[in-house]
Amino acid sequence: MKKVVVSGGAGFIGSHLVEKLVEEGHEVIVIDDLSMGREKNLEKVKDKIVFHKKGVHELKPDEEIFKGVKWVFHLAGLADIVPSIEQPLNYHKSNVDGTVAILEASRFAGVERFVYAASSSCYGIPDVYPTSETAPIKPMYPYALTKYIGEAYVLHWGKVYKLPVISCRLFNVYGPRSRTTGAYGAVFGVFLAQKLAGKPFTVVGDGTQKRDFIFVSDVVDAFLTMVMCENCIGEVFNIGSGNPQSINRLVELLEGDVVHVPKRPGEPDITWADISKIKKYTSWQPKISFEEGVSIVLKHIEDWRDAPVWDEESIKKVTKKWFDFLSC
Repeated sequence: MKKVVVSGGAGFIGSHLVEKLVEEGHEVIVIDDLSMGREKNLEKVKDKIVFHKKGVHELKPDEEIFKGVKWVFHLAGLADIVPSIEQPLNYHKSNVDGTVAILEASRFAGVERFVYAASSSCYGIPDVYPTSETAPIKPMYPYALTKYIGEAYVLHWGKVYKLPVISCRLFNVYGPRSRTTGAYGAVFGVFLAQKLAGKPFTVVGDGTQKRDFIFVSDVVDAFLTMVMCENCIGEVFNIGSGNPQSINRLVELLEGDVVHVPKRPGEPDITWADISKIKKYTSWQPKISFEEGVSIVLKHIEDWRDAPVWDEESIKKVTKKWFDFLSC
């Protein structure tokens, strides 16, 4: 059993990872400033972990928290497109400076594995589908750029300092406890809050666009597979289902009325992970079908009771800068 740090461990994906690590008997330390995460997400394991309310950019190279730590899963960071356009310096501090700080703390501690939660948004609008890890990098907005710069630092620390790093480019992760912040963001959170409020789903464009939705437990399994994989050190892996689903199919499964909002610049018509590399290197493969995953999410729909309920007008207002800056 290992002593493990999970940054962003009170967040959506992080809290599921923490629960799994605790279940497997590891000693887990969570670092989270709660800017995106919630202490409620760790309710099941709060007495079995050590929690530090702290931003990763505040970490020092000789951080006492990291003494004896063997594995680090770095999930902390700011997400969402619109806020990153409005507050690029905050995103740089969290996603770039924070990543460098936790890399240094990990290097000084001599950790055995450093797993980075990267983002498939680095591909922008890809030229080829399914999209492999060798596809051109074309970030369209500051969130995507800062996550990719963070990945570049991770790989550089692996090369220069021989830190055993692995980067996982996550596609469209969904599941219970996905974020319910005030920022206009992922489609699941938007739709589930609308369903609870009895409001129509705000479908972008004609709804035929597809996303590579991957259930959160499959992502956690991927992380735990990566951390045990010697051959994976220094590599980048796509983490997706490899089976994109249309927004219209999601609406069909959620059941409800629909209104359409304008298609947005900088968004691909499809995200589709080529997961042949991770299958080649490991035994991992996604287990939860889209239909099963949506069914599980609906059983936890109360998670979104306090989430903001978006409509055509509020979406138009909050995405104005999206259109202003990316319509070129």
